[in-house]
Amino acid sequence: MANFNIDAKKDMTYDAIVIGSGISGGWAAKELCEAGLKTLVLERGRIVQHIKDYDTMNDEPWTYPNGGSLTPEDRKTHYKAIRTGFIGQSNKQYYANDAENPYTEVKPFLWVRSHNMGGRSLQWGKQTYRWSDLDFEANAKDGHGVDWPIRYRDIEPWYTYVEKFAGISGEALGLPQLPDSHFLPPMELNCVEKDIKARIEKDFPGRHMIIGRVAHLTVPHNGRGQCQSRNKCGLGCPYGAYFSSNAVTLPAANDTGNLTIRPYSIAQSIIYDDQKGKATGVRVIDAETGDMIEYHARIIFCNASALSSTQILMNSTSDRHPNGLGNDSGELGHNLMDHTYRIGALGKFDGHQDKYYKGRRPNGIYIPRYWNVDEKTQSDKFVRGFGFQGGAHRLGWGRGANEESFGADFKDNLMKDPGPWEFFITGFAECLPYHDNKVTLDTDNLDKWGQPTLAIDCEFKENEKALNAQIRVDAREMLEKAGLKDIVDFNQEHEPGYGIHEMGTARMGRDPKTSVLNKWNQVHGAENVFVTDGACMTSSSCVNPSLTYMALTARAAHHAIDELNKQNL
Repeated sequence: MANFNIDAKKDMTYDAIVIGSGISGGWAAKELCEAGLKTLVLERGRIVQHIKDYDTMNDEPWTYPNGGSLTPEDRKTHYKAIRTGFIGQSNKQYYANDAENPYTEVKPFLWVRSHNMGGRSLQWGKQTYRWSDLDFEANAKDGHGVDWPIRYRDIEPWYTYVEKFAGISGEALGLPQLPDSHFLPPMELNCVEKDIKARIEKDFPGRHMIIGRVAHLTVPHNGRGQCQSRNKCGLGCPYGAYFSSNAVTLPAANDTGNLTIRPYSIAQSIIYDDQKGKATGVRVIDAETGDMIEYHARIIFCNASALSSTQILMNSTSDRHPNGLGNDSGELGHNLMDHTYRIGALGKFDGHQDKYYKGRRPNGIYIPRYWNVDEKTQSDKFVRGFGFQGGAHRLGWGRGANEESFGADFKDNLMKDPGPWEFFITGFAECLPYHDNKVTLDTDNLDKWGQPTLAIDCEFKENEKALNAQIRVDAREMLEKAGLKDIVDFNQEHEPGYGIHEMGTARMGRDPKTSVLNKWNQVHGAENVFVTDGACMTSSSCVNPSLTYMALTARAAHHAIDELNKQNL
């Protein structure tokens, strides 16, 4: 892997600055660099080079004491992120230090951050689904939020563009509510999943169960290796089999010779020139020295992740923008969304006791939305909808923790005989864009560098609760019809943030009086600033959002390049 240029000098001017190197920032860097623009990427944390810096990529869980759990000292520095249940000794290096980067929970909210090159692209679930006009038209039709300034036809070619480069595996269905992608061959359902699929689709016309659509390679692609079914994705994939900025977009940007990455660079604010009527650069705090540095560019892409991008815009005040850059509408910081999560059902499956599966497939099943998709499926209980993710597996030796037996024979049987088949599904429901779900700057609670932090005031409301209730009912009913036994339905009630799909707070819109960004993701009142991460989202759909971030970023970058060539920016 070629070394990255990290020799960014003080007061240097570039053609473009990209704040953040995660999923959307990596795409911005690639497109801008490939267009010939000298591009500076500001990364808040350390450099993590593909393969070279995946220090734990081959570790096994049993090599860590206490099952790989965090030590008491680690828990102090990751006291927020530990609530996810995802963080341990093998991957703690990819999560931000919560003690140095506090935030205030006005209402309970879990904000998971990753301050290193690649951001959360090293940790994401890789589920990748296109949005449809059912999503882009929802606000206009049911009156929640403002209308999206784009439709599916505007973004469809950009979905294809990013999919061809990133590599998305899956199967085509032809469903209007879940448009098909440009697919690599799909992963395979296991024997139990195939049986349950047939039973669900027979008993519930209009419902479909498919293998998940994921940013995992099932065949070699663009010089990257295919998935080896190790299911160690969160440790960094040495094969480059799943999409990450580190393995895919940043190396492509680096190959142009136009990329500079500056690590340990906290974007404090965007510099706006009142006389020129546009932004001219970014103020940066060196995370190691505390020095304030200014970098300048013709265009700026803000891709620090949804809430961090909004925090930067709020910090970016001037005579023209006294309440934050692009906040003429007063909507900056508002309309925060996430997906509901951890509601569903699980049960035991009696058949196929003589069968197993090969490898540890890093993917599961998906049941696309089936409520409120047409006149036949309209509900009077809620608006919008939900989808299900899940899968079937055989229980391993860990099942012994809940059994009353003991002794050598008991342990031997746990190791040599697989346990029963278990199948589960959990729903992801759409959250509506509520104005009073918001973030504000907290000047009383400062971070390690003396900067204001965020206060987060957000909650799920009645529509999300109604969706969750339906998820639980539907999950049990489908498992019962599929013939599962010992079914348990559950609702592990949680605050927003657990889906790690936070969106909104700098939404796109048609009217500058009600939105922060225009249809090209440009900030109203500062059109050479683009925001293409989760902050830009006007609604949340019920599918994972990262593919849409990629497509919006590529689309906005090409618009920026065209406008630069026309001397409009």
